[in-house]
Amino acid sequence: MTNLVFSVSLANLINTVIIASGIGICGLCIMQVSSSTHLGKEVRRYFQLFFSLILLYISAHLVRQYMDGLFGEGVRTVLYIVTFVELLAAGFMAYMMSLLVLSFARPENTGKTIFKILTGMFGLHVFILAIGCFSDLIYTFDAQNVYHRGAGYLLSNLCPVVMLIINAVLLIRHRNRISPRIRLAFWIYMVAPLAAIAVQSIFYSIQLIILATVGGAVYMFSVIIRNQNEKYAKQQLESSRLETELNMASNIQSHMLPSIYPAFPERPEFDIYASMDPAKEVGGDFYDFFLIDDNHLGLVMADVSGKGVPAALFMMASKIIIANNAKIGKDAAQVLTDANNAICANNPEEMFVTVWLGILELSTGKLTSANAGHEYPAVMQNGEFELLKNKHGFVIGGMEGVRYKQFELFLKPGDKIFLYTDGVPEATDKDSELFGTNRMITALNQNTSASPKETLSNVRAAVDAFVGDAEQFDDLTMLCLEYRGANAPNQAKSEA
Repeated sequence: MTNLVFSVSLANLINTVIIASGIGICGLCIMQVSSSTHLGKEVRRYFQLFFSLILLYISAHLVRQYMDGLFGEGVRTVLYIVTFVELLAAGFMAYMMSLLVLSFARPENTGKTIFKILTGMFGLHVFILAIGCFSDLIYTFDAQNVYHRGAGYLLSNLCPVVMLIINAVLLIRHRNRISPRIRLAFWIYMVAPLAAIAVQSIFYSIQLIILATVGGAVYMFSVIIRNQNEKYAKQQLESSRLETELNMASNIQSHMLPSIYPAFPERPEFDIYASMDPAKEVGGDFYDFFLIDDNHLGLVMADVSGKGVPAALFMMASKIIIANNAKIGKDAAQVLTDANNAICANNPEEMFVTVWLGILELSTGKLTSANAGHEYPAVMQNGEFELLKNKHGFVIGGMEGVRYKQFELFLKPGDKIFLYTDGVPEATDKDSELFGTNRMITALNQNTSASPKETLSNVRAAVDAFVGDAEQFDDLTMLCLEYRGANAPNQAKSEA
């Protein structure tokens, strides 16, 4: 008799150690999942719920173990409830495991159907347990509140076993989509409790099922987390590589644009200044100005569709094509016509660019221009800036064979022209309100005697004040030219 008491006490001690260890390990796993910063939201939530279910299962089992055989009607009620919770948690764990396997297997045609079957099986499991709870079909407690399995105990395992079979089929049929390490972890988690149940049928008093469940779950969790860590490391490496490429593209792009001021210190007929403040991504905005000959100055303001390295490459190609066509003496309309045909002839990505092109005759102030879908320029004549709304042509690169119209404007000494991309009027504040061309014109007219460089600073200050802390997603690209006339003295130009 003494040996029997010692044996039972030892079993209780072993079970207590197993259950306490399981509770501690699950708690640590929940803390680790919650504190992992690079885990996806769905992965984090899944494992938080998964280990919470295991924790609930173990806790319910612990309560049942220590209340089993205690006297009292209240004890009997608690025993029925915790046993129901224990079996419900076990079924829920099987359901969650099935969803995890399904998410890795990704069967194209049957995925939704399998999900519905699994959900239906879990619903059936809850129904069976509910019936068993009130009919003693699944489990019962005798007059001394000692636990006994009911005649239909195996029904409580029916739905989890069906889910297990579905998991096995998914792992076999879609094994090529799941890495070997994760497949092994899934198999261990599914097989270990079954092996524990077989062993436990011999050593009934030792709760090996809990040990197997926790051990298999922790191993599966560690493998999946390792897989996630490796993916995260690869993403970080790829992100770093892309960031390096974007920085290189941004540097190449900025060095392609004129940036030395005064730009033409030996030419007193005009003063010019331009700037491009890029947003977070490499954009396709660009400006250009160049002497075509001793008496003609080319002006370009353009905006390529899209962002990133492709836009930067397309921008550089477009800039070169437009400048080369202008420098051989073509008029503004012909430059855009020929540039459009050249770009359309080799444009597999179907990108496009909006362009405003002007050619200023320095001796007379005659400005001929053509517009390929770009923003209207703002011109200061008679002391105030206003939009010059000449008709737009189609964008460059959009369709081959487009012909562009040309417009003439005569600038007098002191007149100015302001060019920009849509990043200026489309700058937005925290309420998603646009800065707009009206505010831009107001900013330009605050100091019409300002130099080109000061004019750009005034507009940028107005945009910054309007935008505030709101994030911007487009470049701010601007250019201002002041025509001083053919007989202007050779005075100091804008400083860099």
